[in-house]
Amino acid sequence: MTAYRLAVVSAGLSKPSSTRLLADRLADATVRRLAADGREVEVTVIELRDLATDIAHNFVTGFPGAALSEAVETVTRADGLIVVTPIFTASYSGLFKSFFDVIDPDVLSGKPVLIAATGGTPRHSLALEHAVRPLFSYLRSVVVPTAVYAATDDWGTTGDRLTDGLPGRIERAAGELAGLLAGRAPSGPAADGGVREESVVPFAEQLAALRV
Repeated sequence: MTAYRLAVVSAGLSKPSSTRLLADRLADATVRRLAADGREVEVTVIELRDLATDIAHNFVTGFPGAALSEAVETVTRADGLIVVTPIFTASYSGLFKSFFDVIDPDVLSGKPVLIAATGGTPRHSLALEHAVRPLFSYLRSVVVPTAVYAATDDWGTTGDRLTDGLPGRIERAAGELAGLLAGRAPSGPAADGGVREESVVPFAEQLAALRV
């Protein structure tokens, strides 16, 4: 069985990072949802903090380094993405935007994407809707309805996964991403060693997948 390829992009700057923590929880929840249906997932995490110098050099020289090339290839070949950015000045971080500026926008067309962000206060939660979602809509990605924002106070909350609050939002968003992935054939190497062409899923089926 060919495994789904899930790329997780974390733009956190500190170590440890709440942005990476949120990314890991979203990935774990998505893998768990797909595993319950007998589907395998390969998860690759991209830490943009480690690529900051390569990204800057790429803008100056026009040539990506080996590490940046590998990260771009991971995103390009992924069946789905989880992207998480810290919120700075009411928007995504410059590092987050710069990474996606490096990628050919056409490779994200039709790709399922779960968007998420972290910040110090709940007041910045709308940045996901007025900044991050429009970015991926412009890139013609299929963005799941539930965007997950985690403020500092959210990390102290617990409770039932089916309720609102951070655990509930994580589970709901992960379920939506898993539903979209389950409606697509996983990509894999073709017989000639290239990448197998992705099957086209009718829009009605994509909408139905979001309701699971």
